[in-house]
Amino acid sequence: MNEYLSNASRRYFLGQCTGVSVGAMALSALLSRASSESGVGGAKLGLPNLPHFTPKAKRVIFLTQSGGPSQIELFDHKPGLLKLAGTELPESVRQGQRLTTMTANQKQLIKPAATKFEQCGRSGASVSEWLPHLKTVVDDVCFIKSMYTDQINHAPAMTQFLTGNQIPGRPSLGAWASYGLGSENGNLPDYLVLLSKMQRPSDQPLYDHYWGSGFLPSRYQGVKLRSAKDPVLYLRDPDGLPRHLRRGMLDGMAELNDMHLTQMGDPEIATRIRQYEMAYRMQASVPELTDLSDEKDEVFELYGADSRRPGSYAANCILARRLIERGVRFVQLFHPDWDHHSRLTSWCAARCRDTDQASAALVKDLKRRGLLDDTLVIWGGEFGRGVAGQGKWDSPEAGRDHHPRCFTMWMAGGGAKSGYTHGETDDFSYNVAKDGVHVHDLHATILHLMGINHERFTFRHQGLDFRLTGVDPSKVVKELLAG
Repeated sequence: MNEYLSNASRRYFLGQCTGVSVGAMALSALLSRASSESGVGGAKLGLPNLPHFTPKAKRVIFLTQSGGPSQIELFDHKPGLLKLAGTELPESVRQGQRLTTMTANQKQLIKPAATKFEQCGRSGASVSEWLPHLKTVVDDVCFIKSMYTDQINHAPAMTQFLTGNQIPGRPSLGAWASYGLGSENGNLPDYLVLLSKMQRPSDQPLYDHYWGSGFLPSRYQGVKLRSAKDPVLYLRDPDGLPRHLRRGMLDGMAELNDMHLTQMGDPEIATRIRQYEMAYRMQASVPELTDLSDEKDEVFELYGADSRRPGSYAANCILARRLIERGVRFVQLFHPDWDHHSRLTSWCAARCRDTDQASAALVKDLKRRGLLDDTLVIWGGEFGRGVAGQGKWDSPEAGRDHHPRCFTMWMAGGGAKSGYTHGETDDFSYNVAKDGVHVHDLHATILHLMGINHERFTFRHQGLDFRLTGVDPSKVVKELLAG
């Protein structure tokens, strides 16, 4: 008996040796919650106590620009740098701040912006000539010019940007939203991820933990849609397998998994049951979703010629709109290759050509369909670029190094204040001069727009109540909210 007990799992022992099976209780609770959470068509409506208050944003599209877009070239107009070109950055500005090993041993010689700027729209927002389409929607956009983060290298910075902590293993923003609010569509996951199919090789990795569920149940992780014949791997039935046989197979597996769940009480078994059923429903919903042939020619003209290329950023923007139309809560696009340590003037301009028209078109498209008011669009990367030139500052080969102390993002719709620019940087676009917004503040504000109080939104793990915004003080930036 002692040998048996020492080999039995604690969960199994409790499930078998108590008068009322703990596993059965767990199953009952899970089924009860599943029933209370289910909407039309099996949609999962999230936690019963959420949202905490009426949300402004019912859904989110996060246009993630991976690599660190240069705020100096794109948004943060500093004409005074022209007179300082080639001079050394004053120590009073740098203040001993950390540099990466790529530029720590070279002089910090000032490189002015490679672009011209224009004040656009009624709001007068300053936008680069490299973003001609964004200029047409500035009055719908909320610019944040005073973002800052704690991390100076890509992987930890992007991990903090998306999960609130630089160490992998925490749930991503999309996973938190999926866990708390769920989806209005039972035929698609709550959180979907689209990666741009680049036309030239990119050496910048996009790690799965950027859209992972961390310590949340695995059903809340982002699901990648591929730009291929099978958008989701292993979703299609093998040739020769009739649909009714697949249904019977799933029913049999569900019965076995239910028995195992009753015995063990492991919530991941319940996740497995749900995911099998979701995959079955997705077999019908995903092919229709990813087939853009029913889109009108005017839609492709709006998003640009590249929108007809499967997997392009522009095509993914159209797909993101189709997803939120079908009730998906959180859609995240990743466009890499913004890491311009060299050839900034050519490579950064190329990334703008990839993304500018489609990003602006998404705002316009959502607005004309009546979706922008309750859809939050977010554009930005993990940090910005420094004012010093990397390499020979005045060479066409020059670039800029990573810079976490200030950078620019923008939001549109979903309760964000339109036609507004928040925060300021110093004359060198090196430090925040006014109204700084930390990454945790951004997360708190996004959750607020989705009807969630970030301080009350927690998940107990290893004896601690974790939250997206961590334990350091963070705030909802009320100035970013529409009246």
